[in-house]
Amino acid sequence: MTRKYGIADTTFSRVDMGSLVYKVIRSEDSEADIVRYTVPGIKDLPVAAKRLIDEGCDGVITLGWVGKTMLDKYSYLATSIGLIMVQILTSKHVIDVTVHEDEADDEEKLKEIAIDRATKHAKNLVKLVKEGKNALTKYAGKGLRQGYSNAGEID
Repeated sequence: MTRKYGIADTTFSRVDMGSLVYKVIRSEDSEADIVRYTVPGIKDLPVAAKRLIDEGCDGVITLGWVGKTMLDKYSYLATSIGLIMVQILTSKHVIDVTVHEDEADDEEKLKEIAIDRATKHAKNLVKLVKEGKNALTKYAGKGLRQGYSNAGEID
C-alpha cells in the first residue's frame, strides 16, 4: 500500500522548507507518493491542507513563516485554529511547522531553526503515517524539541 503525504508551504517563507521536507519524506519512505501545494501565506495553509487530505493524503505537513508584528501573530493564531479544525474534521494529522521571525535575531539562526524544525517534524509525520497512533509513544516525556536542542526529560 502506497502512503500519500501532503506538503503545504508558502511563498512568504524565507527558507524553502518544502523541498527539504520532500527529500526527508522520500528518504524515510521510499515508496511514498508526495504532493506539494504552495500558497501565498500562512492563512492559506488550512485550505491547502484540507484539499490535500481530500485528494487522498494520509497526513500533511504545513510549513509557514510568521513576521514580527502583532498582526502577523494574529494571522498565525487564525491559521493555527484553522489547522486544528482541519485535523478534527478529517481525523488526519496536520503537522504545523512554523518559524516566527522573532525567534532569532540573525538570519542564519532562523535558517537553522527552520531546517531543524522541518526535518524533525517531517520524520514525525512519516512515523505517524507509516506506524500509526503509537509511533511516537516511546519518545513521550523525553523533552524533544523541533527547531532547538532537546530540553531532555526530568528524572
